[in-house]
Amino acid sequence: MPSTSQPARSRAPLPISSHKPTPYAGPSREEILALRREYLNPGIVTYYKQPICIVEGHMQYLWDETGKQYLDGIAGIVTVSVGHCHPKITARVREQVGRLVHTTTIYLHPTIALYAREMAKRMPPGSNLKVTYFTNAGSESNDLAILMARLHTGRHDVLTLRNAYHGGSQSTLALTAVGTWKYPVASPPGVKHVVPGYCYRCPFGLTYPACDMKCARSVEDVIRYETSGEIAGFIAEPIQGVGGSVCPPPEYFGIVYDIVRKYGGLCIADEVQTGFGRTGAHYWGFQNWGVVPDMVTMAKGIGNGAPLGAVTTRTEVAQHLGQRLHFNTFGGNPVSMAQGLAVLEIIDEEHIQQNAKEVGGYLKAKLLELQKKHALIGEVRGIGLMLGVELVKDRKSKEPATAETADVAEKAKDRGLLIGKGGLYGNVIRIKPPMCITKADCDFLVDCLDECLTEAAK
Repeated sequence: MPSTSQPARSRAPLPISSHKPTPYAGPSREEILALRREYLNPGIVTYYKQPICIVEGHMQYLWDETGKQYLDGIAGIVTVSVGHCHPKITARVREQVGRLVHTTTIYLHPTIALYAREMAKRMPPGSNLKVTYFTNAGSESNDLAILMARLHTGRHDVLTLRNAYHGGSQSTLALTAVGTWKYPVASPPGVKHVVPGYCYRCPFGLTYPACDMKCARSVEDVIRYETSGEIAGFIAEPIQGVGGSVCPPPEYFGIVYDIVRKYGGLCIADEVQTGFGRTGAHYWGFQNWGVVPDMVTMAKGIGNGAPLGAVTTRTEVAQHLGQRLHFNTFGGNPVSMAQGLAVLEIIDEEHIQQNAKEVGGYLKAKLLELQKKHALIGEVRGIGLMLGVELVKDRKSKEPATAETADVAEKAKDRGLLIGKGGLYGNVIRIKPPMCITKADCDFLVDCLDECLTEAAK
């Protein structure tokens, strides 16, 4: 049924989707909340003061139980790459579900082999990144990559970035350095955190490029003085996602990769959020920095909502898993593989990567114009449709505007825009929509933020 409320409208209105949502007849929002409180683990958080109930989606838009339409500016936490319920994906999944839902990898099935071949085709030429192991999620992918690095090198210590996020399992939480994700239990040993290329908040108080890339070069000191001098690997997101859309200087990863390899380690690119064309200029986030990793981990956008992840590496790294029995019940299942193959086809056929580049550039330019108007905006950063807006109380002191960021997200939701929050201080607006977003959607998004920032600053 249509919404009875009349939310405030931005100057550029939310484009009305041609999709007509099915009238909702399920439990009310209040009933769902009551059921969650009684039967779901309290660790499963909700996002807003008044949580919204999302019951339908189509491409870049979502609808709640009242029929109210929203622009999804965070892509279901950077999971929906080509659009909610994309017709081609929906048809493929229906066809596969009607034929075969499950078979494990101990039997042969065409989709997993075909998909692995397509994945290899999308890796940089000459990289030999062609062997893939499919998983169910990013946490599992990153856990498996660390296991393979340790098996291949015969070493244990792993480096990861401060303010990183690599998953929610106990082992990947050890790789994660965002404080709100930590629990007061012992983390698995052998993980050392190094300085990210976060120029806006340089931990050394230096300014790029006069800094001589101290953030990157300090990695060697960590290896020398905090490890045995030999490491298994280094894992990093090409652009930190949960950490606040942090983009390093262009030289950062080249310097770090050289240091890591000097000490015998493998380099792992966590492409869970940056991969599959989201940065626009390249298919993979690491390509923006001119490096080639030894392993690439994936999840989220790889399946456009399917429980699907992957690790792609070279044959000599992958072969160590063959020395013991290693098995995954659901990794590479026919339904997820069919959905993943459809995603790859849509990215190519609908020029999704090009759209991320063009529309992302358009959106970033408008956000930079917005920065001139609002003192709350300390920095606008990102590439393609992987963008972040850091809010500060004062541009000189850079005091985080954490409460204001939460307020902006709440006000945007009321106006029909869903955005993310992130960063070490929870003061970064994360903008990572489905990559089918249009310039008209961007006009609405920026005008909506304009209004919300104006109100938050009062």
